[in-house]
Amino acid sequence: MQLSAERTALVLIEFQNDFTTEGGVFHGGVKAVMDSTQMLPNTIELVKQAREAGIQIVHVPIAFTDDYHELTPNPYGILKGVKDAGAFKKGTWGAEIVSDLHPHPEDIVIEGKRGLCGFASTNLDFILRSRGFQNIALAGFLTNCCVESSMRTAYEKGYNVITLTDCCATLSQEEHDNALAKDFPMFSQPMTHQAFLSSVGTEIELAGKAYE
Repeated sequence: MQLSAERTALVLIEFQNDFTTEGGVFHGGVKAVMDSTQMLPNTIELVKQAREAGIQIVHVPIAFTDDYHELTPNPYGILKGVKDAGAFKKGTWGAEIVSDLHPHPEDIVIEGKRGLCGFASTNLDFILRSRGFQNIALAGFLTNCCVESSMRTAYEKGYNVITLTDCCATLSQEEHDNALAKDFPMFSQPMTHQAFLSSVGTEIELAGKAYE
């Protein structure tokens, strides 16, 4: 594939205060992996250089009303945890995109994310296709949840998918490492943010992991 800047979108999933910042509802849960990967400093550097290279920045935050009426009345699993903790409420500091990655006027901010996959309840696919993007580089939270869900969907929709291994974090190092080693290579080309930036404008081979 030709990793040309004009055909590539950098998709940032849930870089919001409830994850990224001290005092955020889930920050304590993800802080250890954030620190181990240096995901926030890496992503800040990545976004700066990606903008300079002409890559489109796409933000995909999640947000809910105060009573979470967008969800089933009896959510379970991770979305129950979000509701019970009172996270990502519209109009609150916790739902805001972290200030270091505040969207620029030329960025695209996707609205309507209410679940795990960045495509499921949004117009992300429509916008990417209408703008002619063929390549997607993914970063964000959680490594083994929303990033992985979005990665799988992007793969099945025919995009060339890159996952940025040092720009993701989740609730434990074990979960993070397992996703990178076992799942990411099946549906994407995992690479560091520096490897990605160095590859822009070149031909790269999407190898991934063969089914065994």
